[in-house]
Amino acid sequence: MSYYILLILHFILFSWAFYNILYFGIKPSKSLSWILITLFFPFLGVIAYAIFGINRRKLKFLELKEAKRRKNYIKKSFETINNNHSEKLTSIKAKKISDLIFRTTNIPLDEGNNIKLLKNGKEAFNAIIEAIKKAENFIHLQYYIFEDGKVLNSIIDEIEKKRKENVSVRILYDGFGSSSLKKSTKEKLKKMGAEIYPETPWEYGKFLFSLNHRNHRKVCVIDNKIGFTGGVNISDQYIDDEFLGIWQDTHLQIEGCAVTSLHKSFLKDFYYATEQDLSEDERFTKSFSCEGKSRLQIVSGGPDYEQSIVMQQYLSLINSAEKSICVLNPYFIPTFSILEAFKMAALSGINVTLLLPKVGDSKMAKYSMYSYFEDLIKAGVTIYLRDDFSHSKVIFIDDEISSVGSTNFDCRSFEHNYELNALIFDEDITLELRKEFDERVAKASKIRFEEFRKRSFKQKTLERLARFLSPLL
Repeated sequence: MSYYILLILHFILFSWAFYNILYFGIKPSKSLSWILITLFFPFLGVIAYAIFGINRRKLKFLELKEAKRRKNYIKKSFETINNNHSEKLTSIKAKKISDLIFRTTNIPLDEGNNIKLLKNGKEAFNAIIEAIKKAENFIHLQYYIFEDGKVLNSIIDEIEKKRKENVSVRILYDGFGSSSLKKSTKEKLKKMGAEIYPETPWEYGKFLFSLNHRNHRKVCVIDNKIGFTGGVNISDQYIDDEFLGIWQDTHLQIEGCAVTSLHKSFLKDFYYATEQDLSEDERFTKSFSCEGKSRLQIVSGGPDYEQSIVMQQYLSLINSAEKSICVLNPYFIPTFSILEAFKMAALSGINVTLLLPKVGDSKMAKYSMYSYFEDLIKAGVTIYLRDDFSHSKVIFIDDEISSVGSTNFDCRSFEHNYELNALIFDEDITLELRKEFDERVAKASKIRFEEFRKRSFKQKTLERLARFLSPLL
């Protein structure tokens, strides 16, 4: 009798999931995966769908109080910007991409910036700590991962000194990404007078939201004069990792008008986490020196926007390319539209090169990534695998326009996470990225189609299984 009761319960739960997938799913391929997962994995499949699969954007997610507050805040922050923000861009493709970001986010192109590439974790941490030492007014930090260790301890030591000088400190962390952060570390910061908050807290009533909609952004702003963003987290993995070696990553140091736009993203998230509105305080919104030569646009996306901002940014870059597309990313699990865009670009004669890590911190992600290689190589995409683990999220086209940020090429970044990229309209910076990219490619191994297709039946099966289960990633 109990067997039949469980069967009936499974049928009821599956029917609920099937209805939601059928009516609110976006992509047929992903919807089919969820239908099969909920059908063949009783109870666990439905739980997984409820956590990771529900399309909250379609389910009137935008009408929820939290999302409304975010949307209204960013609109208010940039309400004085005029529509001719990109008129000084001479390239048609650059103007097109910039206008797309402005129309979907209301975040303008900022001129007058000095940008410095920080090519690994050590460079990024040294630059951030040096900037903290010079802070006079405030220090604002937001990272997906804050992890106890040498790096965090060094930052806390400097924060303690600045608190004694009455410099205010505000810290945001993601509840999922920073789940290992010790309570004693948070208490230590609070005792210093630092304000530290989880942006996606693991609280009753918010658990499913926090688990699936993570804040993946990496932002540091000091005195509104200098800002940092990119792919680096606050973790010792960038200086010592016994499993994958030292992680490689790319970060940016920004001075100029774009720091204000970067800071407004932090202020929006801080408002969401604390209900403290700091946008009326000139200390936090005033732009300082804007005398640099680089043009930069902050791309801030997440489930609080009607559009998939970061995916549209990547698609626009790929579709606008005329000569070359170079991608450096640790998790390449493309959506159908992204996959087809890369194939179309390669088939039309554009030189498309992907530089991906041979090893990774997730076997499922690695196998899922490998499952796309045959189709891409057949279309003419060149794929290189590097021996070390690269966490960089970089794309640049035609040695002209580049993007450095927190966004992976996967469904989680495109649909579920809060992400932030810096879109750079500066050929010198892009050529610097190209130089480093070429140096990495020279040390990497190229995947050759005839050899790759001979991989074992077991390998191919694992790849297909991982691809099928990729909605859970």
